[in-house]
Amino acid sequence: MKSDKYSPLVSIIVVDYKRKNPYLIECLNAIQKQTYKNYEILLICDYKVENLKYPKLRQKYYGSYVGPAEKRDEGGRLAKGDILAFLDDDAYPSGAWLEHLVPHFKNESIAGVGGPGVTPPYISWEEEASGWASASPAGAGPYTYRFLPGKRQFVDDYPSMNLAVRKTDFKKVSGYDSNYWPGEDTKLCLDLTHYLGKRIIYEPKAIVYHHRRPILFAHLRQNGNFGLHRGFFARILPKTSLKLVYFLPSLIFLGFIYMIITSPLPLYASTSVETINVTEPFTIYQPIIIAKPVINALLVIRNLGIYCFILYFLTLSLNALWVLKKSKKPLHALLSILIIFITHLWYGLRFIQGFLFTGKLTR
Repeated sequence: MKSDKYSPLVSIIVVDYKRKNPYLIECLNAIQKQTYKNYEILLICDYKVENLKYPKLRQKYYGSYVGPAEKRDEGGRLAKGDILAFLDDDAYPSGAWLEHLVPHFKNESIAGVGGPGVTPPYISWEEEASGWASASPAGAGPYTYRFLPGKRQFVDDYPSMNLAVRKTDFKKVSGYDSNYWPGEDTKLCLDLTHYLGKRIIYEPKAIVYHHRRPILFAHLRQNGNFGLHRGFFARILPKTSLKLVYFLPSLIFLGFIYMIITSPLPLYASTSVETINVTEPFTIYQPIIIAKPVINALLVIRNLGIYCFILYFLTLSLNALWVLKKSKKPLHALLSILIIFITHLWYGLRFIQGFLFTGKLTR
């Protein structure tokens, strides 16, 4: 894809929130290697970063913590370019990143362009294992193209770790909504596609390398936040978030809890009495009497659940073979089964929290 005559100024907006961020210099150095040269860099951060000597860089800092949405909006306000290219501070672009992003904006119906955030090479095994679990079909579902190059397609929701937006359209929808974090990018994409009636296209060649949260607690914390915001948005922004695929981890979580709670049922079902006190071993509780037919019905559901979980873990095993084929590392393949299962449980629980119990989602 070439951009011989069409070369608008691109404002690359990097949002940084850590002091002494180990990935920031990696990001800025990679930007200098862009084959597309008509760009500026806006670094929007909480605290001033000293000794940055990049010719196209402008820095805005606050001296205290400010949310990502506010920083991106400030970058859009300060930008001189016609295109705003957003990068996370833990990502760095491939050399032809802008070269593949920019030409799509010749089409006025295109409001945004997103590209894959590939796990970078030469990282720790904990980060790499997290990346493969997240990028795999069982981990990402139909959204593997966000982690690995897929087919070019139109999308209505895309994360801002690698998202370029036409500045005029960005201003028309008033930028990011700082009332939401995480998930402000979901709201922006909804505004661009459903309210402006424009399109966002996924360009597989516009690659950035995006660092992952290492397993296990940092990985779970991030994915739990994703689940919370997606559950909340499934309720208040159903046009892009009320999708069956987002509910599946919650079904896995509820099914797992049901299997644990009903584990004594086979013992009760084998008795000949017609009613059973299921709290008899725990005398501190009020007696709960359940009729034998009810227990039998619950047992049928439990048996169905057993078959479902056998199928589920078979799917995770096949997914592990996919990871092995792609990564060539048996450890990552084996770990993917455990990582994805635990991630589904935690994401599912947090999705329920966001969908049913969260009145307002803010940073």
